[in-house]
Amino acid sequence: MAVAPEKQLEMIKSNVAEIISEEELLKKLQKKKKLRIKLGIDPSGPEIHLGFSVVLRKLRQFQDLGHIAVMVVGDFTGMIGDPSGVSKTRPKLTRTQIKKNMEKYKEQIFRILDPQKTEFTFNGKWLGALTMYDFIDLAARYTVARILERDDFSQRLKEGQPVYMHEIMYPLCQGYDSVAIKADVELGGTDQKFNLLVGRELMREFNLEPQCVIMLPILEGLDGVRKMSKSFGNFVGITESPKEMFGKLMSIPDELIIKYFELATDAFPHKIDEYRQLLKDQKVNPRNIKFELAQTIVRMYHSAQAAQKTGEEFEKVFSKKETPDEIKAFSISRKEIGIVDLLVDSGLMASRAEAKRKIREGAIDIDGSKIKDLDHKVKLSKPVVIKAGKHKFLKIIGK
Repeated sequence: MAVAPEKQLEMIKSNVAEIISEEELLKKLQKKKKLRIKLGIDPSGPEIHLGFSVVLRKLRQFQDLGHIAVMVVGDFTGMIGDPSGVSKTRPKLTRTQIKKNMEKYKEQIFRILDPQKTEFTFNGKWLGALTMYDFIDLAARYTVARILERDDFSQRLKEGQPVYMHEIMYPLCQGYDSVAIKADVELGGTDQKFNLLVGRELMREFNLEPQCVIMLPILEGLDGVRKMSKSFGNFVGITESPKEMFGKLMSIPDELIIKYFELATDAFPHKIDEYRQLLKDQKVNPRNIKFELAQTIVRMYHSAQAAQKTGEEFEKVFSKKETPDEIKAFSISRKEIGIVDLLVDSGLMASRAEAKRKIREGAIDIDGSKIKDLDHKVKLSKPVVIKAGKHKFLKIIGK
């Protein structure tokens, strides 16, 4: 049974930062046709993370309501590099890099999207075909003053940092994508607002009904400060192992627990409200709710069995202080070695200074015994297990 337009709008509005405009979107929905929902992607790396899953999950919601997802792959714009929200020029990607990344992207994207309701297209198909005259005509439809209103550009100019001509062209190219595919709606993060609105204006310029714009909140990464990004290394990849995914999620700041539930999971709203109230009233240890979050996300991208097993393993290691079942091994041709040398040679520590600091902090255990002596000699007549901090375990085997 088809969902009424008003009900569709109500569902679409959930966990959305801004819609431009709700009235226009409702009118499009009332036409009772399949809307073309655009999402532009410049595959900057081969791994999709939870931050990007936020917009993909909203796209899936549109698909479940009967609409079509149109994925515009930036094989052309990726070679420019999106300047949105950056303080310096982004490195450009080659077509070969983009194609290689896209092969891995597709498999990951379909963990979230419905392949039967998804179109993939490359913007090099139309942007690469534009003549110099066409580009000048496109540029004539927007002013430099408007482009330079962007916070990232104006900030760079204030700081004496260059803004290159190819970066100025990026919003126009992305906007022209909407013209080429006749988008009804475009999705993006709040940091993409300028580019998304350029698409609306260009569609008017080309006598097309302007797309509606839906902006999703930015999901902060593991540091709790900057947006989740491969560049910052603060991300959780959706193809990471259950163990790695679980461990990373257990490390997020407590204040982000509810936001992660809202934006990165399919948890029912009433359940999230229950968690929110428990945390607000301080009736539960935040760690317990975080544990539920980690299990929920591992279950989504792996399986219920993986979530249960990883949860049990986490409890075993970090609550009961036991040794994990699976530990990497490091072999060394010695029967005895100093603890500092062992920590560095095995790769557990990056330097002797770090190794000494960790020993002084009491962060190094061997077979359950804390090591405090910097000159401690480790006997390797039999395998030993070193624990460095809370997360690192390594079995040492002497030869």
